[in-house]
Amino acid sequence: MGDEDEKGYRWETEYEKTWEVIEEDDDGTIQSSVDDIIHKAKRRRLMEKLGNIRLGMMRHLFLVIDLSDAMKDQDLKPTRLASTLKLLEHFVEEYFDQNPISQLGIITTRNKRAEKVAELGGNPRRHITTLQSLVNKTCQGEPSLQNSLDLANQTLRHMPSHASREVLVVLGSLTSCDPGDISETIQLLKDNNVRCSIIGLAAEVRVCKRICQETNGKYFVILDEGHYKDLLISHVTPPPATSTTESSLIKMGFPHHSLSGDKNKGEKASMCMCHLDSKVNQGFSSSGYFCPQCKSKYCELPIECKSCGLTLVSAPHLARSYHHLFPLETFMETPVSSIPTDSAVCCFSCQIAVEDPNVYQCGRCQQLYCLDCDLFIHETLHSCPGCACSRETQESSQQFVGLT
Repeated sequence: MGDEDEKGYRWETEYEKTWEVIEEDDDGTIQSSVDDIIHKAKRRRLMEKLGNIRLGMMRHLFLVIDLSDAMKDQDLKPTRLASTLKLLEHFVEEYFDQNPISQLGIITTRNKRAEKVAELGGNPRRHITTLQSLVNKTCQGEPSLQNSLDLANQTLRHMPSHASREVLVVLGSLTSCDPGDISETIQLLKDNNVRCSIIGLAAEVRVCKRICQETNGKYFVILDEGHYKDLLISHVTPPPATSTTESSLIKMGFPHHSLSGDKNKGEKASMCMCHLDSKVNQGFSSSGYFCPQCKSKYCELPIECKSCGLTLVSAPHLARSYHHLFPLETFMETPVSSIPTDSAVCCFSCQIAVEDPNVYQCGRCQQLYCLDCDLFIHETLHSCPGCACSRETQESSQQFVGLT
């Protein structure tokens, strides 16, 4: 953030003739220049990935959604609120896909108040249902950044010190009505190691930039709906752990799941620990996940046992979080002309002939990939198909990780 302050705004710098980068080819078209710009942009996404930086596997994130009058504007179709909720549904799915042992909660702010509409939990279906129900909410008054951050901080400060504590604010208003000095709230966030990031839908606001700077978060203002989606997806990857984040061994339990139709065990219907304090009649059944330590029942994973404090997860959850600790190495960019072959060079993943001048090669299995497959492998799959198909690379990787 300090480097961005030194650079200043683009409109304050020297006038740039960006159109001079685009040049016509021998046929009189600019397609080659456009393809080169797209290629560099896609490649930059991979090069910007953080390397050799400690990341957190367990995240506790609160989404703060602005429901003020500003969300009625139609610069995003059909409205800011409808577009935001649709994009957040996709964000929740990606968040839990990439962070399966993390938790997420939802807070809304309108009429100068903040309301927690979803507690921290690891069930994406419940959060998506909550987001869908907000479509019928009426946008009123002004938001309150201070009330929203205070409400999130009250829960996040009790989270374990080894877990990442984060707040992501989607703000459409240019104003905030706060009951006190927001500097005190910023200091509380810093003291509790809570990282706050803000996505603005209108224009840059000074107080938002200051909040993100003080808490080591990120602050961006969207350009269009496509940019909006990219900014949300950028928060799917765990942020770097701060120097105050503790490293500790975590005792975890892998509970068994009991089905309601299992009559041999004689298990009776009971209320799960998740819904003991809930006013909604849910969680009353004979099925669920039973804590291996105290036998308390829960209807979803991952969760922290309210009775004994044991972190309850499943083995697939832990396995899917592995790639954040050991990210896939960047493939080597190799010119197609340097590859000795009589036929066309085909991508090992999609089996389509590579038309670009460069191809990307895995350093372990030596297989070749096109640019689009390279992006998909590093951003979504997190596993090289060539290494997965090779017995040699599989045997060498088993010495690093194993699940029992």
